[in-house]
Amino acid sequence: METTDMIEIRWHGRGGQGAVTSAELLARAVINEGKYAQAFPSFGPERRGAPVTAFTRISTQRPIRIRAGITEPDIIIILDATVVRVVNVTDGLKKGGLVVINSPKSITELKAGFGGFRLAVVNASLIARETLKVNIVNTTMIGALIKASGVVKIESLNEPLQDRFGRLAERNVNAMKRAIEETVVEGVA
Repeated sequence: METTDMIEIRWHGRGGQGAVTSAELLARAVINEGKYAQAFPSFGPERRGAPVTAFTRISTQRPIRIRAGITEPDIIIILDATVVRVVNVTDGLKKGGLVVINSPKSITELKAGFGGFRLAVVNASLIARETLKVNIVNTTMIGALIKASGVVKIESLNEPLQDRFGRLAERNVNAMKRAIEETVVEGVA
């Protein structure tokens, strides 16, 4: 039942970092562009700081009828690099898939742990602390995703961010813009 126009994204983070919010904001932005999307979390015994998984599906051609979790994503987004110690984040990632990771390390330093996959790296924690004044990296990682994949235009996030964050929306837009500037994508100068 897989369609060729489908992009499947799996978000990995820890409770309280905004993985579920990120998945939802991205889906709303995609829908604003006239495409189809769905977002949903994977619920378990989550608590603040525990590993959390969320999902976003995007289709440019047709409504999405699949209602199962994403087991073979095209893209994984890692909001907290420490989660790789307790979760096999690349499990099922398609060959040549994209890993977008929040880390102060370089692609060269991270490459050994993600062989066979394209990498995009941003120090989202630093950007969030400096721009948002909190270490919640969700919108910053959306900016990194935009830079690495182009799945959505940043302007399409204006309404979802305004609805979700109100007067703090502008800070979140600024965090995304900074992430777009600072994300290093493997193979892109």
